[in-house]
Amino acid sequence: MKRKGIWAGVAVIVLALAVGGLGWYQQLAGDADSDMRGGPVELPSTRGDFSLSQLEEDQLAVLFFGYTYCPDVCPMSMAVVRQALSELDEASRERVVPVMVSVDPERDTLERLAEYTGFFGDAFIGATGSEAQLEEIAERYGVVWRRVETPESAMAYTIDHSSSLYLVDREGRILRRVLYSPAPHGLLSALRDAL
Repeated sequence: MKRKGIWAGVAVIVLALAVGGLGWYQQLAGDADSDMRGGPVELPSTRGDFSLSQLEEDQLAVLFFGYTYCPDVCPMSMAVVRQALSELDEASRERVVPVMVSVDPERDTLERLAEYTGFFGDAFIGATGSEAQLEEIAERYGVVWRRVETPESAMAYTIDHSSSLYLVDREGRILRRVLYSPAPHGLLSALRDAL
């Protein structure tokens, strides 16, 4: 009887690994087939009007789409960007502009974004815009999000959103899409390749 229980446990683990592996493969395969056109990003920001075209020829932006009330993925992703930047030499670090684009314009004022991005470093820029502006940019970058009402919570709603980081040049060309990870290695490798 114990042996059947062990085999059943092994079967569940193998099935979970297979499903997880399939999901990972589909995400990578979908990455290659996706219609991520990139393009201009021009939004009000914590530093005045922000535009990718303001970047120097040798600079790139690390774009992240999230919101300041996010309990986990957003602060983790911002910390990953900060960690990756800290591992670059000073000359390379100066060529990277980290930008958080908030998909919660209802709550994320520029003042709130300035406070939030300030926790991660002076180099970070917070930007947001109207729903129409954000939807248009998100469609070009393959970003998805949806508002989830939580009437039992003091926050009233949360936002489910994709969590990739985008390395983008001044023309809005996506040089690299980095999938979410709680460790900086993937982003750091992508930055070193792109710089």
